[in-house]
Amino acid sequence: MSKDDAKIDYTGLRRQLTEAHSLLDGKQGVSPEKRREVLSARARALAESRHEERQEVLSVLAFQVGGERYAVRIEHVDHVIEARGIASLPGAPRHVLGALVSRSRVVPVLDLRQLLGLEGGGMSDLSKVVVVEADDSEEGFGLAAESVEGRKELPKAELSQPPPGPFLFLTPDRLTVLDLEQLGGPSATRPEGE
Repeated sequence: MSKDDAKIDYTGLRRQLTEAHSLLDGKQGVSPEKRREVLSARARALAESRHEERQEVLSVLAFQVGGERYAVRIEHVDHVIEARGIASLPGAPRHVLGALVSRSRVVPVLDLRQLLGLEGGGMSDLSKVVVVEADDSEEGFGLAAESVEGRKELPKAELSQPPPGPFLFLTPDRLTVLDLEQLGGPSATRPEGE
């Protein structure tokens, strides 16, 4: 027997192994003190979770146009596409840039710069089109944008009433959520005089 073998407590190791097997097999229970400790910790965690306020959020797709930040509710967004191939629509109102084919349908594209009186450059500044569908319409239309920021979760408690116009909400960091119904949707894209 070597010196190293003399230092190892094989009897203690066997006892620990037997206790571990008993716990795993369910033959030996947890001590009452340990059980109370675990149950108390669980009760505290449950009580704290009930007092947490569940913050309601509004999911939107944010984008930029005319140097301003806008958003539409995510449930109205069909998809985002490149602003290439927009064809002009003779006789259309000034705020209608034209139309493009999107998912095998023709979609009119609105220029928010014209609708909202924003400063802005030309067509080359508009690189994306956010294709949306309003609540009461199955017809979609596009909103031309300079860039798309992506999906945002806005805490409803932080939303305030915006100035008058086609707006639903305003965030503290000046993101304005648009009201698609007030923008006019498809009716705003019809040629003048119709």
